Amino acid sequence: MYYDWANSAYSIIITTAVFPLYYKAVATDAGVSLAHSTAYLGYTVAIATFILAMIGPILGTIADYQGLKKKFFFAFFLLGSLSTISLAFVPGDNWFALLVLYTITAVGFHGANIFYDAFLVDVTTEDKMDDVSARGFGLGYIGSTIPFIISIAVILLAQQGVLPIDTSMASRIAFIITGIWWFSFTIPMLKHVVQQYGIEREPRLLAGSFRRLGLTFKEIRKYRTVFLFLLAYFFYIDGVGTIISMSTAYGTDLGIDATSLLIILFVTQVVAAPFAILYGRLAKKFSVKRMLYVGIFVYIGVCVYAFFLETTLDFWILAMLVASSQGGIQALSRSYYAQLVPKEKANEFFGFYNIFGKFASVMGPLLLGVTAQLTGSSAYGVFSLVILFIIGGTILYLVPKPESELAA
Repeated sequence: MYYDWANSAYSIIITTAVFPLYYKAVATDAGVSLAHSTAYLGYTVAIATFILAMIGPILGTIADYQGLKKKFFFAFFLLGSLSTISLAFVPGDNWFALLVLYTITAVGFHGANIFYDAFLVDVTTEDKMDDVSARGFGLGYIGSTIPFIISIAVILLAQQGVLPIDTSMASRIAFIITGIWWFSFTIPMLKHVVQQYGIEREPRLLAGSFRRLGLTFKEIRKYRTVFLFLLAYFFYIDGVGTIISMSTAYGTDLGIDATSLLIILFVTQVVAAPFAILYGRLAKKFSVKRMLYVGIFVYIGVCVYAFFLETTLDFWILAMLVASSQGGIQALSRSYYAQLVPKEKANEFFGFYNIFGKFASVMGPLLLGVTAQLTGSSAYGVFSLVILFIIGGTILYLVPKPESELAA
């Protein structure tokens, strides 16, 4: 769970808050329109997630061999944290280079999460997975507020002239803070977490991995619950991920100033922490599936409300709605899936979990970006995401309980 504390700084500072604001400012100074710069960011997110969708299952299959899971985790974590620090050294007028390096940071961040998520089967028992997963997200929200507060303080002090730097340099310092925080607090994970489940290594690992990947792709259709859940997840998590990655850019297009956006996002992190844990607790009482539906309905409301957004107060209300369900729907999706898959093939199955999630994350930003460019308004792009939640919720209705699948 402590790795959530470490890497969630990236989620808020790079994915959601400081980087999008910094990028939008650089792109605007370069003469790129607001709608087009938002679209380009959406396309960048789509490219990064497409790359991960392609390599995720292969990496997951290889990492199922005993002793390899942590090595792959370390490689992607290192790529992500170091490239995040490197964002600070991109020339201030080069918005395209920012997007290219951002793609590398996203590959490192999400690639490491493939193996981090798969470690869930190694660190707890099946009856505690929902609670452990939710608590991990809760710790992440709490931990991320610390570097975020420091970053906001640096930016605000720079704006007020207290620090002898401009806002651009303050944002660059925030990127360095994020990378160092992520790197430092990952050390406990590297030292203490051990892979418990795995298969014996073969002489030809790569060839054997491709062979097992093909077999699993055929076999996964036999796991009816797994297949249906992945299909539902494909749609609803697409909407969740797109809203997370594009919310700040959307707020900027609406004319909300950077300071207000940073404060709103900080409060969102604080509110999201107890709600993520609450989702885990309520799942025990009302079932995971029902709580996933709660999250889906909340996000449908978010998309509809976003269409009519006009004031900063409206954005505050929208952010609190997102905070109430963002961590919960992600945490319970992860634990629900972990209860369905064979533990000795956790990486392999989480590779498919990743490919469904990442292919979905290609579709959402593209849908938002294309709609924003065609209509000239980001509001229509956000509203179009409603259909993804409706389709995902409909398919989720067909998913049996994990117990029925395990009994079968």
